[in-house]
Amino acid sequence: MANLKEIRNRISSISSTMQITSAMKMVSAAKLKKAQDAITAMRPYADKLTELLQSLSASLDGDSGSKYADNREVNKVLIVAVTSNRGLAGAFNSNILKQCTILLEETYAGKQVDFVAIGKKANDFLSKKSTVIANHSSLYEDLTFDNTAVIAEELMEKFTCGDYDRIDIVYNKFKNAATQIIMTEQFLPIEPMEGAVVSNADYVFEPSKMEIVEQLIPKSLKTQLYKGIRDSFASEHGARMTAMHKATDNATDLRDQLKLTYNKARQAAITNEILEIVGGAEALNN
Repeated sequence: MANLKEIRNRISSISSTMQITSAMKMVSAAKLKKAQDAITAMRPYADKLTELLQSLSASLDGDSGSKYADNREVNKVLIVAVTSNRGLAGAFNSNILKQCTILLEETYAGKQVDFVAIGKKANDFLSKKSTVIANHSSLYEDLTFDNTAVIAEELMEKFTCGDYDRIDIVYNKFKNAATQIIMTEQFLPIEPMEGAVVSNADYVFEPSKMEIVEQLIPKSLKTQLYKGIRDSFASEHGARMTAMHKATDNATDLRDQLKLTYNKARQAAITNEILEIVGGAEALNN
């Protein structure tokens, strides 16, 4: 059994850890509220934009012929991996990195697979397994639509120039503070607009439907990327809050167990001292 000083040191160390994890939980909870409000407010806009694009595309005769819908034989793939810059968020980052590994080694086995890292954790891990052509970890310092749109434009240019035949986004979709859903979305080429309802209303389009669709597609792609990163940002704080809550609970349990062990050891030491005193007194009497 450890001596009393060692147990006291462990109790002190665990108590300090509890203060840190508890503080991190409260910070993440405060940041989560803002991030959750942002993604909740954005989803209706993103869904309506997609619905409008589907409706217009479905009303066109035949294929729209968009350069963003060019389905080529897939030989070169670019994967946008969205993680965080920091850890201590449970399985938040490892789940994304695991999914990227599956895409690299199984789904796109035998093909050229490169990565764009959004988040330091993605860059550190994937740079050891494949080629990371761009690292946008600094995006989280100022996460705005305009800054994300620059990245989306770079991705669109790489696709239209033929550098890559397919671009996917891998991120955590925010459901609630305790649940994140791993998403692998096809970014380019744009997927066929299936199931879209064509309106029978007689509209006058200015400019033409084709021009409107060609303007909406880049806007929709930028919104899709921004929504994915916003989802991941909210998921990160939810995952960290949950992880720090569990860490605080575990530290509390361990501290209570050590206190019980300390009290038992202290009681045993006192009992031994009493027995020694009694034994010494008996020896003097004899």
